[in-house]
Amino acid sequence: MNKITVTDGTEIYYKDWGTGQPLVFHHGWPLSSDDWDAQLLFFLNKGYRVIAADRRGHGRSSQPATGHDMDTYVADIIELADHLDLKDAVHIGHSTGGGVAIRYAARAAHGRVAKVVLISAVPPLMLQTPANPDGVPIAVFDEIREGTATNRAQYYQDFTLPFYGYNREGAQIKQGIRDNWWRQGMSGGANAHYFGIAAFSETDFTDDLKSVELPVLVLHGEDDQIVPFHLSGAKSIQLLQQGQLISYPGFPHGMPATEAATINADLLAFIQA
Repeated sequence: MNKITVTDGTEIYYKDWGTGQPLVFHHGWPLSSDDWDAQLLFFLNKGYRVIAADRRGHGRSSQPATGHDMDTYVADIIELADHLDLKDAVHIGHSTGGGVAIRYAARAAHGRVAKVVLISAVPPLMLQTPANPDGVPIAVFDEIREGTATNRAQYYQDFTLPFYGYNREGAQIKQGIRDNWWRQGMSGGANAHYFGIAAFSETDFTDDLKSVELPVLVLHGEDDQIVPFHLSGAKSIQLLQQGQLISYPGFPHGMPATEAATINADLLAFIQA
């Protein structure tokens, strides 16, 4: 397996397929690079080099006791991009991975990044604070912590319903998609998932969004029950220097899986523009 050992000794697993312009995919909580299967195959067949890593403590990466915070996630990607010598890459992040993508773009060396895509992404800030009064109350994230710490296997089963909009009337539930989410989640470490909740909910990406001068595409489902559109995508677009927004009526948080054909087409158009 392809792995690099980063500064603190953590092993980061990654996929690196194909040639051409690199596209780097950053997954959401508590998943792995496997969540990008529909995108990796699509863009590989379009002639791109596709790269996706399992975040520390997730998937096939090692499970350290520490480093489950946004700055360390980004430091790991800096090391991976340097190791692979990625240039003019498009960084595409879903949910928590959107935070990683935009912060990496804000900190990356000149020439490493060409464009960024934020899909159902957590920026600018999810948590309700005095400065962000319409954010999500911390009690919601405490409930996620409780479920992760005490009953992770069942909690992850249940979490797939709002994640994919399968709790909506008339939804066509695909059990394989639910099972694949659960499989990915349970392959990671409980500690990484527990501490990662603060990383995705309490990190403020406002300055990252403002500082990135590159083209950034924001894709968000208007029926996202996990990262509500009005708190995230609708705010992020107002902070970006070169932002483009596409919102999708009725699409759920997990739309890269449930609506892959639409998402892939819009990604391709942006990458080729």
